[in-house]
Amino acid sequence: MTDVQFRSGFEGHEHVLPVRVYYEDTDFTGVVYHAGYLRFFERGRTEFLRAAGVEHSALLSLSDPCAFAVTRIGVQFHKAARVDDVLEIRTRYRRGKGVRILARQRAVRGGDLIAEAEVEVVCIRLDGRPRRPPPELSERIAPFLAAATP
Repeated sequence: MTDVQFRSGFEGHEHVLPVRVYYEDTDFTGVVYHAGYLRFFERGRTEFLRAAGVEHSALLSLSDPCAFAVTRIGVQFHKAARVDDVLEIRTRYRRGKGVRILARQRAVRGGDLIAEAEVEVVCIRLDGRPRRPPPELSERIAPFLAAATP
């Protein structure tokens, strides 16, 4: 049995995060429960930001603190992932409009597409109202943003 190196980082504009499927991620048959992919995708978005130099705790510490809220997510499932599989969570952010940031995410196992998601996140104030992303955030992620496509 070979072990996989767990190295995350950018490949061009796309961030790659390896994740191992644990028993807790699966249903009684050993197949990843559909909601498990939402957790994997959340980790992928967070690690993208961290690798770009943005940490959630730093955004909360700004003089005008902010956070993110998912306002829309659509997931398409292609194949089953199972306990002990190693998946790559591939995340690509795209420019959105105003307070919106768009992301395309894929869960891939050995080149096979397992699941993919289109995600819209909104930058919000701590009271939940939308706001434009702060300049610190925009500057850090700008080099990694792909142009928005219809």
